[in-house]
This record gives sequence, C-alpha cells and structure tokens, in this order.
Amino acid sequence: MAPILDEHTLEFVSRSPEQTRRLGARLGALLKGGDVIGLEGSLGSGKTCLAQGIGRGWGVSQTLTSPSFVLVREYARPGDAVTLYHVDLYRISDAEEALTLGVDEFLGDKHAIYVIEWAERSRSLMPEEHLWVRLEFADPMRRAMYFTAQGKRHTALLQEFRHVAFGA
Repeated sequence: MAPILDEHTLEFVSRSPEQTRRLGARLGALLKGGDVIGLEGSLGSGKTCLAQGIGRGWGVSQTLTSPSFVLVREYARPGDAVTLYHVDLYRISDAEEALTLGVDEFLGDKHAIYVIEWAERSRSLMPEEHLWVRLEFADPMRRAMYFTAQGKRHTALLQEFRHVAFGA
C-alpha cells in the first residue's frame, strides 16, 4: 500500500514500531495549539507507538506512556503556552462517560493539543476540525495506517505531513 494523493486522506504501512514512532515524530513536529488527533485501532495496533512519536516530535522530553489507568497525561514544553494532552479512552464505555473527564471543554482550545487513543469511543465529542488515524494489523509485524483530515486546518496539516514524511 503506497501513500495515496487525496487532500483529505493518506494510507501507509509501517513495518515496525520504530517506523511508526518516526512517522509520529514527523507529525508531532507540525502540531499547533488547537490540533486534535484521534487514534483508532485494536489492542497492539500501534496507537501508543504513534502517540510516543508525536510527543517526541512535538518536543516532549520524556517518553509518553499509555495513560490507560490515569486516562489523561499532560506534557508541556519549556516556555510554551501550549500543553499536549495524551488521552486514553480504553476504560471509557462511551462519549457520555468521557464527558465526565471534561475533555469536551478543551478539545480544539488554542492552548491545547490532544492525542486521543481509543477515540472511537467518543467520536461524537470530536470537534469538526481533527485528524483521524485508524491503525490496523496488516500482518503480525506491519500496521496499516489510514489518516483522514476533517476541516481546513487539519487538511493543511495532513498535506504538510505528507510532504515532510514522503516528499509528496
């Protein structure tokens, strides 16, 4: 599967967790306050690897760890007013339960970047502007990644990401 050239979508197959993290780092370096990245996929599909890369690319000094038990982890860069929130909705049953975390109050806030694992559990809370990434097992070692941009900002983000990651 090769990257497809549609302004709202991109498909890619990652051949290792390291490649997934590198791809995430390229995406993370492009993020700005207000960006929302929804990650969808089954257990072991690479959501946390991609989130770790996003955090590294954005400038988080420590490795992102899955917030499955605390649900939300905050990361800051020195001298930056923007905070990266890594959210894991694995233990959440639906959007109504996610509301109790207060996530809806900050999604799209210009001082926050959200990377949400298991985002499909709160799809109705996603703002109109977001980047959705579905990860699937292509085989035991490879992961198919499907990126879909919604809204003007995230479509531009996807196009910039495509250029940085693939030169296309």
